[in-house]
Amino acid sequence: MDHARMHHRSGTGFEHSAAESAIEAHGLGKRYRRGWALRDVSFRLPAGRVCGLVGPNGAGKSTLMGLATHMIRPTDGALRVFGAAPGSAEAVPRTAFLTQDKPLFRRFTVAETLRLGRELNPRWDQEVAEGIVAAGRVPMTARIGTLSGGQRTRVAFALAFGKRPDLLILDEPMSDLDPLVRRELMAVLRAEADRNGTTVLISSHMLAELEHVCDFLLVIAHGSLRLAGGVDELRAAHALLDAPGPHTVIDERRGEYRPGALVRLAAHAGPSTTTPTLEQLLLAYLSSPDAPALIAPGARVGDIHDILTRDRQKAVTA
Repeated sequence: MDHARMHHRSGTGFEHSAAESAIEAHGLGKRYRRGWALRDVSFRLPAGRVCGLVGPNGAGKSTLMGLATHMIRPTDGALRVFGAAPGSAEAVPRTAFLTQDKPLFRRFTVAETLRLGRELNPRWDQEVAEGIVAAGRVPMTARIGTLSGGQRTRVAFALAFGKRPDLLILDEPMSDLDPLVRRELMAVLRAEADRNGTTVLISSHMLAELEHVCDFLLVIAHGSLRLAGGVDELRAAHALLDAPGPHTVIDERRGEYRPGALVRLAAHAGPSTTTPTLEQLLLAYLSSPDAPALIAPGARVGDIHDILTRDRQKAVTA
C-alpha cells in the first residue's frame, strides 16, 4: 500500500504537497582522499514520504545524510532541502537529525531533556514530545542513564518530533534494539509522521521492517544510486519469473526467500507473474551491483542548472 500524504500542513506551518521536494540532489558527489564516497547522485524525495535509505556498509548512506544536514560539504553538484541550502536559515528549522548513538545527557532526567528541547527549539511542541514518552510508560523523573535502550530511543524520538520538523533524518536509530522494541518504535515513527506530515529519511539494515513503514526507497551501492522511487511503483516494475523471457534480469539466484529470477519488466508480463516483496527486491539489487539502475519517474530531477538558476533568482529577490 502506498502511504503518500498529499497537501498536508505540518506543525511548523509550512504547507507542502506531493509535488514539492523535501530533498533534491543534482549531480551530487563527495570525494575523500581514499576516493569517491558518492558520485553523480540525482534524485528527488517528495515531501510527506517515509523513505528507506538502504545499502551495504560504506555505500555512501552516511555521506548522503551528512550532506543533507550540512555536516559535510559536496565536492560536486548540489543538494537542497525544501528548495534551500542545507544549513541555511530556511532549512535548519525544518530539519531534525537523529544519529545511531542518540546523544543524550545521561545525568538529565527525561523531564529535563524535554525542557532542553523546548528551550532550544522555537517551534517546540511539548504535547507531542510528552505523548511519545508517556505512550512508552517512561517516567519523567528517570535519569537518561538509567533507561533501557528502547526507552532512550523513545526519548530521542520525542526530542526529534517535539521539534516539529518537516524533514526528519534517522541514521540507523534502532540497530541496537530487540525486534519487539524495534517494531513498537517503527509504529511510533509511522504514526507521528502521518499525524504531522513529516518527511522521514531512515537508514536501516532491517529490510523486512522497512516494508511496514516506508512508502519510498533509495538504494545506494558503491557510491551510486541504484534504485529510487515509490515502493509500489518499484515493486510493480519487477516480477518473479521461472523463465525470464524478454525481461531484464536483475538477479537469477533462487532460494527459500525467492522462488524465481527477479526481473525488471519490459512490458506487461501477464497475470501469472508474482510481484516481489520489498525485501526480495532490495536483496536482489544489493546482491547484484552490476544490475542496471532504476530511477522511477517520481524520483527524477531535472538538470543541475535548474536548481542553480533558482538559487540565483532567490539571491536577486532577497
